[in-house]
Amino acid sequence: MDWIPIVFVTFKALVLGIGMFYAIKWHYDQGKKGKQKEARAVLLATGKVIAIFTLLLLGLGFGTFFLVRKLGLDWAF
Repeated sequence: MDWIPIVFVTFKALVLGIGMFYAIKWHYDQGKKGKQKEARAVLLATGKVIAIFTLLLLGLGFGTFFLVRKLGLDWAF
């Protein structure tokens, strides 16, 4: 039996297996490294959206209140 294909196929499988292991490990480490920055950016953007929404809601409430007073509408509950 010819032993060259067995050795080369085994060597190729070993090299590709090691390469895939390190490629997956590298991508996993890169994903973990950026998560802290990404989480901080998401929290900052969420805070901005909440602040803008709150300001717009207050503006709408005050605008409605002054419009109702100006038009003389009944404000009693």
